[in-house]
Amino acid sequence: MPALTGWENFYVIVGSSAGALIGLQFVVITLISEFSVVRDMQRASDAFATPTIVHFGAVLLLSAVVSAPWHRIAGVAILWGALGLSGLIYLIIVARRMRIQSAYSPVFEDWLFYLLLPLAAYATLTGSAYAARSNVGGALFGVAAAALLLLFVGIHNAWDAVTYHVFVNKRVQAETKRTQP
Repeated sequence: MPALTGWENFYVIVGSSAGALIGLQFVVITLISEFSVVRDMQRASDAFATPTIVHFGAVLLLSAVVSAPWHRIAGVAILWGALGLSGLIYLIIVARRMRIQSAYSPVFEDWLFYLLLPLAAYATLTGSAYAARSNVGGALFGVAAAALLLLFVGIHNAWDAVTYHVFVNKRVQAETKRTQP
């Protein structure tokens, strides 16, 4: 389909980045888990680590779907719209998980990057699916913006998680050393 032809390089770059970051996130989570002392770790992981992988996975899936050789925009628009709706539903689960976990008290930045910005991205995907019926070019820019937003949110959240664990664990280790005879 000619409208998608110009987007091939964009989605190769974005999709490859998302795939690589998924792998890197698995490595980091494995390393962190070996020395983590955070209470309620499972719920905190469900609230903060899992959404990062889901967003990277959404970008990877979106890149694969848009890069497929479609003959008409309707099929691909239905798929990216379904991904957008699924993401919106998943964010309800994320909000609940953020509220019930007790390992960490979320601040505004957490609500912004774990809930509000992904909400904007998934809503843009959903809206772009509808817009594709009348404005394919604009819809494709909406999909690209949503993919980039999810990628950058994932990068921020991965970095945030790593730095949190490093600093929390360093502080706990230092406190433990001070209290030991």
